[in-house]
Amino acid sequence: MRDLATEFEAERRRLLAVANRMLGSRSEAEDAVQETWLRYAGALADPTARAEIRDLSAWLTTTCARICLDVLRSARVRREAYPGQWLPEPVVSPLDAKPPTDGYAPDPAERAVRTDQVGTAIRVMLERLAPEQRVALVLHDVFAVPFAGIADVLGTTEAAARQLASRARRAVTAADAPRHTADPAEQRRVLEAFVAATESGELDQLLRVLAPDVILLGDSGGHFPAARRPVVGADAVGRFILGLFGRAGRYGQRVTSRPVLVDGVLGLQMETVHSDGRPIRLVVAFAVHEARITGVFNQLNPEKLGDVPPLGDDDGWPPRL
Repeated sequence: MRDLATEFEAERRRLLAVANRMLGSRSEAEDAVQETWLRYAGALADPTARAEIRDLSAWLTTTCARICLDVLRSARVRREAYPGQWLPEPVVSPLDAKPPTDGYAPDPAERAVRTDQVGTAIRVMLERLAPEQRVALVLHDVFAVPFAGIADVLGTTEAAARQLASRARRAVTAADAPRHTADPAEQRRVLEAFVAATESGELDQLLRVLAPDVILLGDSGGHFPAARRPVVGADAVGRFILGLFGRAGRYGQRVTSRPVLVDGVLGLQMETVHSDGRPIRLVVAFAVHEARITGVFNQLNPEKLGDVPPLGDDDGWPPRL
């Protein structure tokens, strides 16, 4: 068992990346990886059975993907009953963090859904996909799994797996998808303009930062008031954002913040106090295209922010970008 555990631990980080990108939930991803371990230990404790596995990494990936597929199919029902809008758990890291590279597709053209590069927007779009489409797209475009292996996971043909990935790719790049193409320098310039506009309280100034078709989504998990439907359009989103900051000011609430990477893209981590005295922690992710914000994603469900470290005494508002 010691040898089995050593082999598995060498693959754990990659398996967790696979599961997290498929499920959008770190806790569910960790459960999927643990179930993968249990199946691995049960199936391969027999040395004879172990000898039949020529590619352990591929076997573990296939097993983990099948578990994730089952979770995705059942999650559809759970998320339909979710209070309000649903956003994935954000992966928050310091500004100087470098994205992991283990196990990813080597060709940049095939990394359209690599979440540590393209941010929360693509993770939100993944939620539109059928479970089979999501599995096919993530395995192929993110982790470079051949379509023959994906067909094995899905119990279908290689041609059908290829078609599932193709349809999924079209869906996540549809015209109504929030676009994110900005490099880090452009992200910083746009976020600085956004902060300055919210500080001014002037709607016209904020509208210059927002794309005409910008979309705002907020996930509170029912813990705090939040828009139950997406807010769409620059005017509506701008008024919504200024209203949030205006309410904080009216109640004399101190807002603290710091810039962070949210799913690999520049965003904000914030803390304030609700009007009823409850502390609020908030992670804001952005999508930026052609010097304007196309998507704002507010995660304030405390159940999804448990791994995010608290702000320090040196953090304040406006954030030091």
